[in-house]
Amino acid sequence: MESLTTSYTLKYSVPKARIFVVFLSMVSCTTILCLLQLRFFKPKIKDFYSFEVKDSRGRIISLEKYRGKATLVVNVASYCQYTDKNYIALQELHREFGPSHFTVLAFPCNQFGESEPSSSQEIESFAKGNYGVTFPVFHKIKILGSEADPAFKFLIDSSKKEPRWNFWKYLVSPEGKVVKFWRPEEPIESIKPEVTSLIRQIIMKKREDL
Repeated sequence: MESLTTSYTLKYSVPKARIFVVFLSMVSCTTILCLLQLRFFKPKIKDFYSFEVKDSRGRIISLEKYRGKATLVVNVASYCQYTDKNYIALQELHREFGPSHFTVLAFPCNQFGESEPSSSQEIESFAKGNYGVTFPVFHKIKILGSEADPAFKFLIDSSKKEPRWNFWKYLVSPEGKVVKFWRPEEPIESIKPEVTSLIRQIIMKKREDL
């Protein structure tokens, strides 16, 4: 009777041991796969130029086309106390430094005092007709709240500064990183030195790459 019990115990414990070995193997494989994924498949860190936006006609545009330039991103409005002064200054800035190494990128927004009620195409026509702008005016977006445009949300998250009104300006490096921001009441002269510095770096890098 004793030998029968011993034999039964051994036969019963062999499958349990195999199951345990298989379980350990599965855990080990899963761990190795996770480590490999972390090492070789790291999520790509986004920069400003990795986003897509819409132009005034609603067509998808990749911001990648502006990589390598210094860009000044602005939330614009047509009926604001800062409209005249800022549109004139932005066009002067774009004419002085653009378009080879610098551009202004305008994003209309109606979230501040409802001062941008028109359609995207009407906004573009207004900017070109009244101020002769030659820089891109994109589709009207939201920049605050859960419906905020991802590209503009990136600017806000990177700078830790959320626009409180129209014509906030974010200077983006050729690599897509936020360099500095300005409030709407700050003079355009305060932006020029920063833009000049970035353009100088772009030109020097191009010379080094030759």
